[in-house]
Amino acid sequence: MTDSSDATHARFETLIEACTALAPLPMAVVHPCDALSMAGAMAATRRGLIRPILVGPQARIRAAAAQADADLAGIEIIDTPHSHASADRAVALVREGRAEALMKGSLHTDELMAAVVARDTGLRTERRISHCFVMELPGRSQALILTDAAINIAPTLAEKADIVQNAIDLAHALGIAEPRVAILSAMETVSPKLPSTIEAAALCKMAERGQIQGGLLDGPLALDNAIDPEAAAVKKIVSPVAGRANILVVPDLEAGNMLAKSLSFLAGADAAGIVLGARVPIVLTSRADSEISRLVSCGIAVLVAEARRRRAARAAAG
Repeated sequence: MTDSSDATHARFETLIEACTALAPLPMAVVHPCDALSMAGAMAATRRGLIRPILVGPQARIRAAAAQADADLAGIEIIDTPHSHASADRAVALVREGRAEALMKGSLHTDELMAAVVARDTGLRTERRISHCFVMELPGRSQALILTDAAINIAPTLAEKADIVQNAIDLAHALGIAEPRVAILSAMETVSPKLPSTIEAAALCKMAERGQIQGGLLDGPLALDNAIDPEAAAVKKIVSPVAGRANILVVPDLEAGNMLAKSLSFLAGADAAGIVLGARVPIVLTSRADSEISRLVSCGIAVLVAEARRRRAARAAAG
């Protein structure tokens, strides 16, 4: 009998297999100077997900490859003196059209993101940059997208609108035609004493007015009545989202970080992560990530990049 964790891995494997039908994504791997980050990049390369460009101090990259028992034959290495320079050069590769995604190696997230958001030389767009976890939980038939648990500390209403839109666009790239978006708070009623409930209601109205597009929004919703149909029924919440959400939007980074880690460490969820809102998708890896999580993060980047190419082609044709 297959247990729920095996089924979860099977769904992730299905996503990876779908990506291998596409051409490998040119990806700048930023400062892969330890065995873990090197092994993740090489695993994605072996599976045909990415065509890596390794950016960092060449001697340290080769030492990391030796530790990870990785063969670097045929893989481009761009030598840089330190992590700061690695981030800057990787971003420049995107601007030059040589890379269509970034992957974080063994440098601090802040270092990489500083290069990404640099006003004149970075990868900013009109959209706020945000992070999404794609989480597969045992016993659930569909992935949950959780945002933002890694980038925006205390987002404003305008920033939350971008965070929601980024998550909806990701859901579309993953093949979810009409994602159901729950704007989370501690309760499901609007209260002037709890600002997150007011912002949740405002985001729903923005969606009604076309300021957020492509998904069904409801909020405020507490976590239980966002994902559990019985909890929604008990509270008499009638909505196409309540109890059936596949995108969870948290009030702030602290709530998101604690929820993501609770799902991973207490509920056995597998999590992959992606940063959206820049010119290209950015894979942020953690030392705690499993190999399957690193592979799926790269696979998600492949699907996001493909969706962007299709949008660009439609825009050019129309």
